[in-house]
Amino acid sequence: MQPLSGEAAAVIVERMLSEILGGQPSTEVIITGDGALPSVFSVTELATASVAAAGVAVSELLAAADGHDRLVTVDRRLASMWFASSLRPQGWEPPPPWDVIAGDYRAADGWIRLHTNAAAHREAALAVLGAPADRDRVSSAVAGWKADDLESAVVAAGGCAATMHSLEQWQSSPPGRSVAAEPLIQWEETGDARAARPLRLDPARPLAGVRVLDLTRVLAGPVATRFLALLGADVLRIDPPWWEEPGVVPDVMLGKRSARLDLHEPENRDRILALLAEADVLVHGYRPGALDSLDLGHAVRLNAAPGAIEVSLDAYGWTGPWAGRRGFDSLVQMSAGIADAGMRGFGRDNPTPLPVQALDHAAGYLMAHAAIRALATRHTTGRGSRALLSLARTAHLLTSQGTAQPGSPFRAEDERDVAPAVEHTSWGPARRLLPPLSIDGVDIRADLPARSLGSDSANW
Repeated sequence: MQPLSGEAAAVIVERMLSEILGGQPSTEVIITGDGALPSVFSVTELATASVAAAGVAVSELLAAADGHDRLVTVDRRLASMWFASSLRPQGWEPPPPWDVIAGDYRAADGWIRLHTNAAAHREAALAVLGAPADRDRVSSAVAGWKADDLESAVVAAGGCAATMHSLEQWQSSPPGRSVAAEPLIQWEETGDARAARPLRLDPARPLAGVRVLDLTRVLAGPVATRFLALLGADVLRIDPPWWEEPGVVPDVMLGKRSARLDLHEPENRDRILALLAEADVLVHGYRPGALDSLDLGHAVRLNAAPGAIEVSLDAYGWTGPWAGRRGFDSLVQMSAGIADAGMRGFGRDNPTPLPVQALDHAAGYLMAHAAIRALATRHTTGRGSRALLSLARTAHLLTSQGTAQPGSPFRAEDERDVAPAVEHTSWGPARRLLPPLSIDGVDIRADLPARSLGSDSANW
């Protein structure tokens, strides 16, 4: 493989951005910065294109009100850094992002990854393996299984696992072919939304007054709603009483409010529908049919909020045999050939994923792009929209660009990269990286510091 040149990288960004937008951007986009993340795939270019797409959507939304395009500028280095973490704690450390059992294991005929951050997923994997929560014992148990057999058993038990496949194996498989045939963003119309509250469209704070009901978990959805909050949206995140994701919440809760509701309880289901009726945008990461089990299916949601704007993400696409499968970024990287290609490209003997959870972060900015575009559509036509995205289809956007040796690395982070203000989070003081995106005249900032889950009431 040859190193990726600056000119070739620019072409890849342009190609990715064109696929995301469905054509050339409606406004000028300038890319600044040098260097790349260490990967055989164009991860920095994916970060740059997805952030740019979110910026173009903002420009389009404001242009729908006043007819003026805004220059969009993306710093490829800062975009890549935000794909790792934007948070710089001052005198404290966030909890580790991974459960001690989560990770890659050598099976009898290959590699498999277990995702055990959620307690229910860990219990399912351990029950299948008949092993205690001890990494060495789990490793010994996994070694006695064929990878595909263990994957199937863990998934059937309600857990999350993924066999490592090559790019070729994934591309020729039924789920891989289904994902490749799907659009990157699938659009559906949800009907007349003229009864919805009018948008204010303040040029400095484009989403001020926009209400976003956030039913997402790690990590793509929270990235999307964080970006919407940075534009002034009132984001209300809802989690069940038992849910925690301590390793990432300090990073992604910037600018949001958060409440807890058990949606299995009828009164809380009614509360969600009341919140939805007053929301402008619903963002969720439930698998196809998952909300139906809570009596919150698509028809119920539309009845509560006719012409709603809804942005939905799943792991393995909305068609094909794996449409309902649980999944996360690290699992999709194993399934879709990314970890295998990294292993081969760097000459290693173990799975080599992307240097950041780029599928999650890129999908997050694509979700934000979709939400903002849907708001522009509602503003100009009075019609609501539903957008469907997936981690696996985002992976296809990346892998379809081919592989190459990474270019020169980024310079080391220093004080010039970090905003001077101190953010008083629920966990302690912190600073943030400077935004990777600028849009002429737009003030990209958070109105609220990051706070722990359940800090607020379930009200607008």
